[in-house]
Amino acid sequence: MRYHGNVKPGSPQVRELADLIITKASVGPMDNNAYLLQCRSTGAKLLIDAAAEAGVLLQLLGDEPLDQVVTTHRHGDHWGALADIVKAKAPTTIAGAADTDGIPVATDRPVEGGETIGVGGCKLEVIHLVGHTPGSIALLYDDPAGSPHLWTGDSLFPGGAGKTWSAGDFESLVNDLEHKVFDRLPDETWVYPGHGADTTLGTERPHLSAWRERGW
Repeated sequence: MRYHGNVKPGSPQVRELADLIITKASVGPMDNNAYLLQCRSTGAKLLIDAAAEAGVLLQLLGDEPLDQVVTTHRHGDHWGALADIVKAKAPTTIAGAADTDGIPVATDRPVEGGETIGVGGCKLEVIHLVGHTPGSIALLYDDPAGSPHLWTGDSLFPGGAGKTWSAGDFESLVNDLEHKVFDRLPDETWVYPGHGADTTLGTERPHLSAWRERGW
């Protein structure tokens, strides 16, 4: 089946890039997305957001090791299965430095924007996006054989920026998205959000000014 990113519970989708295999699954009552990334050359695995339903995520992993798990931000619907995954697989835990106090599982590696996370021979760049939470992070894989791929947690969705709780937080988030994401990356950049369907930067770019005007 051709990957389109609109997954349903119990029906994960797999996207195969030249060097990286991406599996997207929907878990939990809030339709959280969990993403399993695997390096083709080494087999190394990284999980983005152990959000819920540890049994489902462990079934995706199978008997193979899990090297790392990244939590995109501190909200509980994004780490609900983290303790069980850590207990079962003992991966290195990673999260944005400013959000680690809100995650009840110890973060082995707090990260800041500009750092890189290796998945075998593949590299993910951390992009710090302030607004949805103080330490929210996105992960960028700039595929050398294709277009960029961006995992945005709850900071960017089809149709707008992530939820914020004050005008200042919204201004911070939309500014970060504009300068750190849209100004830098091309339209073909594929966006994998924390909930729901995927999108591209080209689809969302024309609406940036409208987001600013409406304030959400």
